[in-house]
Amino acid sequence: MSRPFVLASQSPARREILKAAGIEPLVIVSGVDESRVMGEDPAELASTLAELKARAVLDLVGPDALVLGCDSVLHFGHEILGKPEGPEEATSRWKRMRGNSGTLYTGHCLIDTAADRQVLRASGTEVHFAEVSDEEIAAYVATGEPLHVAGSFTLDGYGAAFIDRIDGDPGTVIGLSMPLLRNMLGELEIALHDLWR
Repeated sequence: MSRPFVLASQSPARREILKAAGIEPLVIVSGVDESRVMGEDPAELASTLAELKARAVLDLVGPDALVLGCDSVLHFGHEILGKPEGPEEATSRWKRMRGNSGTLYTGHCLIDTAADRQVLRASGTEVHFAEVSDEEIAAYVATGEPLHVAGSFTLDGYGAAFIDRIDGDPGTVIGLSMPLLRNMLGELEIALHDLWR
């Protein structure tokens, strides 16, 4: 019998990555207000937010649980971009991002409640944005998809058509790197396959 695996995130994409990898997570939304946390280093900020999410749900899980918190930010130019505040911001971002590239960082915090141990890691993947038209940007923003995600784009939805290529792990861009999670579990002396349902 595998241990309870708790995902401290409301992201359906992260849940689907875990399910596709054979892990059936129990989702507990952390309620952390990401906008209140600031930082100058994108990998460090993503990791801090991931840790806050994981720690926020610890009182709600059992003594034998594995808890995973994740958070993503886009480093574009000299800015760190989380979720946009509304359609106008998403539109202006896309007008700057098109034809350019940025690095999407996802922080991962894995806590083993039984051993009272924690592993904190971040992964980064470079994203090359297509040269999209104003009309395409307007249509994309109208779907609502870019309003709910870091950097105002996804790789596993409508936004996939507007990404020319990525350099790195696609899971990092979607919100959870399975190769990194496997390594983190290894640091806690837990085999990934022991979590398969």
